[in-house]
Amino acid sequence: MGIFDFFSKQKKENLDKGLEKTKENMFSKLSRIVVGKSKVDDDVLDGLEEVLITSDVGVDTTLKVIARIEGRVAKDKYVNTSELTSILREEIAKLLTENNSTDDTEFSVPADKKPYVIMVVGVNGVGKTTTIGKLANQFKANGKSVYLGAADTFRAAAVEQLVIWGERVGVPVIKQKMGADPASVAFDTLSSAKANDADVVIIDTAGRLHNKVGLMNELSKIKSVMSKIVPDAPHEVLLVLDGSTGQNAFEQAKQFTAATDVTALAITKLDGTAKGGVVIGISDQFKIPVKYIGLGEGINDLQAFRRKEFVDSLFGE
Repeated sequence: MGIFDFFSKQKKENLDKGLEKTKENMFSKLSRIVVGKSKVDDDVLDGLEEVLITSDVGVDTTLKVIARIEGRVAKDKYVNTSELTSILREEIAKLLTENNSTDDTEFSVPADKKPYVIMVVGVNGVGKTTTIGKLANQFKANGKSVYLGAADTFRAAAVEQLVIWGERVGVPVIKQKMGADPASVAFDTLSSAKANDADVVIIDTAGRLHNKVGLMNELSKIKSVMSKIVPDAPHEVLLVLDGSTGQNAFEQAKQFTAATDVTALAITKLDGTAKGGVVIGISDQFKIPVKYIGLGEGINDLQAFRRKEFVDSLFGE
């Protein structure tokens, strides 16, 4: 086995392990609804609807999946309950494909965009700073020079945590004093990165959601200031969501997509929850690519979201 095969196998094992609780939860419920049934009928479909909703797929996405399966049952006239899992798997895979969740989702640095600027948003406690550190590590492992900007200036812990990650990964962190203007930090970070010919800049931002207008104004100001240094910055706005919060993650996505132009999603903490179905629902409802999923605390536990691998792990090969 070559080194790339080894790492690929390790990532697959981590994904399987990370989705284990979701898989067990879903399959235990699926097995209950087909007991004593030979074909997929209305009762089975009603049960499947409940399984998907309680797995945090979300009501709208669940109804969409059920409608597709009803269509297949009507077309084929008779669908055996033993086929239900494979049909469900196929329809969810199609849904993810339609929502631009391709199998090649990592951020890639275009040659004509230097530095490549990623602004990271999300409420406090979702794993935002940790995701930034892991992302920086991935870029550095691929030979890119990275600068981090500590623009969440309202929490000392956020700045300290980002500095710790910077030291751990071996990349510079630009910061100012507590309470400093976040846009000023972003300006300094891009100025330093550009002066030092850096490849990538990742900007952390405050995670306060109590005032959507204030949040919108703050993020708009950061964007405006950054564009003075790098005209089309930020190139990506990454929203980090905590998968273990289930439906609350949907609400956070609503708030942030209303406040700023989110271009990509990272869904964290999937390893400790049975709510992995939230990835399917959020991808479907917001039509924003899920770029990364978090499967643990380790520095290498942030994986690119690949539709086929995700579905394989959730439903089995």
